[in-house]
Amino acid sequence: MIFYVATSNPGKLRDFAAAAETTGTGIQLAPLPNLSTIPAPPEDEPTFEGNAQIKAVYYSSHAPGLIVIADDSGLEVDALEGEPGVRSARYAEDAAFASDLPTDERNNQYLLHRLEGAPAAKRTAHYRCVLAASRDGEVLATAEGTVEGSILTAPRGGSGFGYDPLFLLPKLNQTMAELDIHAKLSFSHRGKALAALLPKLHPE
Repeated sequence: MIFYVATSNPGKLRDFAAAAETTGTGIQLAPLPNLSTIPAPPEDEPTFEGNAQIKAVYYSSHAPGLIVIADDSGLEVDALEGEPGVRSARYAEDAAFASDLPTDERNNQYLLHRLEGAPAAKRTAHYRCVLAASRDGEVLATAEGTVEGSILTAPRGGSGFGYDPLFLLPKLNQTMAELDIHAKLSFSHRGKALAALLPKLHPE
């Protein structure tokens, strides 16, 4: 059985594909065909779940008969009252911060700017991912995964994407960007969300 993921982000696709392999269900995840030709829907809901459902419903209506999975995910920093939250991918853009940098680096630098001077005890954060699955414009199921960590004062690691170089897993003393893909899945919010979603779509 193949489920189709409504994202062109290579990091997300890699995470989801690897997570699916670990479930032992035989389910495969593949990019939604012709995604680049479909205009993106607005993501204007205030919650991850709302945006995930918008995307899943919208893209499944363009792919009759297919089960389409969409995610909305991001970083929530306690000292910033949950920022950047649903605006994680556009955090620096919203503030018109350092527009000459690549998106991920720009977001990371802006986060460090916002947390400047904050002590370690105030830098707690978590990654959150909500997945929604839809077929023919109808939501079939949703699921959520989170991982707890803290934000460093400088990036570490060359793997991962997004805020991974700043997101420290205290028990390992490693950032998400320092883990290989299989180790990352043991902690990943996307891996946890997918593990919770698949049984709802493919019950034993």
